Amino acid sequence: MKNFFIYFFISILFAGTLHAQEGRKIDYTSDRTLKNEERYPGAIILGKVENQVYFIHEGIEIWCDQAIHYDQDNFFKAYGNVRMQQGDTVKMQSDYAEYNGNTQFAFASGKVKMERPQTTLETDSLFFDRSKQQAYYRSGGKVTDTASVLTSNIGRYFLEEDKYSFVSEVVLTNPEYVINSEQLDFYSDSGHAYLYGPSTIESETSTVYCERGFYDTRGDTGYFVKNSRIDYNNRRVEGDSLFFNRNTNFASATNNIKVTDTINKSLVTGHYAEVFRDRDSVFITKRAVAASVQDNDSLFIHSDTIMITGKEDKRVIRGYYDVRLFKSDMSGKSDSIYTDQATGLTKLININEGPVTSITLRRNPILWSGESQMTGDTIHLQSNVETEKLDSLRVFNNAFLIQKDSIEGYNQVKGQDLVGLFNDNELYQVDINKNTETLFYSRNDNDELIGINKTLSSSIKIIFENQEIDYIDYITNVDGTLTPEEDFPINARQLTGFNWRGEERLLSKEDLYKGKPAPQLTPIRGIPLPDEDEEFFDEREDDDLLLNENSRLRPEDLQNQKTDTTATGQDSLRLPERLQERKIDTTTSKRDSLPGPDFKKEEEELLEQLKEQDQQKEEEEGGNN
Repeated sequence: MKNFFIYFFISILFAGTLHAQEGRKIDYTSDRTLKNEERYPGAIILGKVENQVYFIHEGIEIWCDQAIHYDQDNFFKAYGNVRMQQGDTVKMQSDYAEYNGNTQFAFASGKVKMERPQTTLETDSLFFDRSKQQAYYRSGGKVTDTASVLTSNIGRYFLEEDKYSFVSEVVLTNPEYVINSEQLDFYSDSGHAYLYGPSTIESETSTVYCERGFYDTRGDTGYFVKNSRIDYNNRRVEGDSLFFNRNTNFASATNNIKVTDTINKSLVTGHYAEVFRDRDSVFITKRAVAASVQDNDSLFIHSDTIMITGKEDKRVIRGYYDVRLFKSDMSGKSDSIYTDQATGLTKLININEGPVTSITLRRNPILWSGESQMTGDTIHLQSNVETEKLDSLRVFNNAFLIQKDSIEGYNQVKGQDLVGLFNDNELYQVDINKNTETLFYSRNDNDELIGINKTLSSSIKIIFENQEIDYIDYITNVDGTLTPEEDFPINARQLTGFNWRGEERLLSKEDLYKGKPAPQLTPIRGIPLPDEDEEFFDEREDDDLLLNENSRLRPEDLQNQKTDTTATGQDSLRLPERLQERKIDTTTSKRDSLPGPDFKKEEEELLEQLKEQDQQKEEEEGGNN
C-alpha cells in the first residue's frame, strides 16, 4: 500500500506537466502517465484525456493518443492517431510510430501518409532518417502529385532535393497517359521524371519506349535515349534520341532514325526527323532514304529532304533536291520526286525555273531501265497498287532514249513524248510520239554492223528483248536511210540534245550516297545514370541500433539486404550496373514482410491499463471523501 501511494504521488506530479530533459533528450507532455515495470520495464506509459500526448525533439513534433516512452533510452513508441510534423514542410500521419532521439531515426506503420507541399506519400510502413533527411519504404507505396499518381514496390524520398526514387514495378498514372518503368526518379517541385531501364509511356494515341529518358509530367514534354521509339497507330519512330511534346502531338528524332509505316510497308531513314501527328506528316533530312516494297523488291528513294503527308490510305512522299532512286532493275535521278501511294503514281520533276544550262540538264529527270537511259522534262512512273508492279512510264517534253550499242556507239531515239510499258517490271515496249528522230546501229543475225540508220518519223514503236532494243517500227511519215558506217560522219552520230550520263547510273543501294560526304551527326545530349547513393540503412554494431531494442522491428529489418524478399529481389534503389544490364526482375511482386499490426493489440492493452488507473484514482478519491 505504501508503494502504491508513492507511485500515485509520482503520477500526479508528472501528469499535465512538461518533462524537460537535458541536451538531446526528448521532451513531452501528457494528460496522464503510468508505470508498469513488469510489462514495460524502464518505460513510462503516456495517455490522452483531452489532449493528445505530445513529443518534441530538435524540430520534430509528434502527437498520439497513447505512448510508451523509454526516457533513459531516449526512445518512444506512439499509438493511435499519430501525427508527426517537421517544420512547415513535412507532415505525417499513421496508426503507429517509433522514434529514437539518439539516432533521429523513426519508423511508422499502419495507413502511413506523409504530406509535402507538392506531394502526398501513402504506404503501409515507412522509415524516416532525420539525420539524412530521407524516407524509405519497401512494402509498396503511392505518391500523389498535383498532376499524377505514382506507385512502386520500393521508394526513397530525399527531402533536401525534394526527390523520390522509385524501384520495381513503378507506375505513374496521369489522366492522359500511364508510365511504367523499372526505376523512376521524380522531383516533386518541378514534376520532372527520369526513367531508367525498360520504360513505356502509354496513351490512347501513342506509346513511347525507352531505356533511359526524361519526362516533364506538368509540361507534358519528354526526351528519350537508348533504344527509344514512339509508336502511333500505324507508324513507329526510332532514333538515338527522341523529343516528344504531347500538347502539340509533335515528335523529333536525331541520329540513326527510322520511321516505319506498317500499313504501306515503307521505311524512312535519316539522321533528323520531325513528326506532326495531327497533320499526319513526317519530315526527314540528313541522308534521308524512303524504302518501300514493290512486288517483293525494295524501291529506295534518297534526297536531301523527304516529306511524307496524308492518312495511311492517302499517303504522299515528296523528295526535294538531288533525288536518287534505286531498284534492282531500275534506277534514276531528278531534282524532286512525288509519290502517291494510293494511286501508285511517281513523278520525277525538275522544279527549277529559268534558262537551261549544263547544271539544270543534270537536274532533269533521268531513268535507267536495263541498258536504256531515258530523260525528259518530267517522268511519270505508274505502278499497279494491287500487284505493286510497274505498269508504265511517261516522259513529257524533250523525251530522249539512249542505249549503248553492244560494240560501239549509241542507239538514240528522241521525240516530244514517250510512253513505256512494263511486264513483270521489265520494259518491253516504248512508243515515242511527235517529231521523232532515231539513230540506230543496224546489225545482222551474226551481230555484224551493216550500217547506221538515221530516220525521222511522226511516231515510233520500239520492242525490247532482254532489256535491249530488238527492233524499231516506224509508224508514219518515215524519212531515213541506212548508211554504211564508213560513210556516216563521226560528228553526226549524236542527235541534238544527246547527253549520255551512264557514269551516274546507280548500280547498288550504296550508290544513293555516291559522291556525298558522310553527314555530321549531332552530339546527343545524354541522360546520366542515377546517382549511386549510399545505402539507406547504415551498418551499425549490435549495441548501436537505429531503433531501440524495445522496437517492434527486428535488427534484420534495418539491414540492406542484397537478396531481399521485398518486391523484386533487390533492396537497394541505386544499382546502375544492374539497370544497364537489365537484370532487375519485374515479374514478381513480393512485398516486404515487416512485423504485423501487433501494435493494435498493444494499444488496446495500454488503453486498458490507463483506464484501470483512472478507475483506481476515482475509487481512492471517493474513499478519502
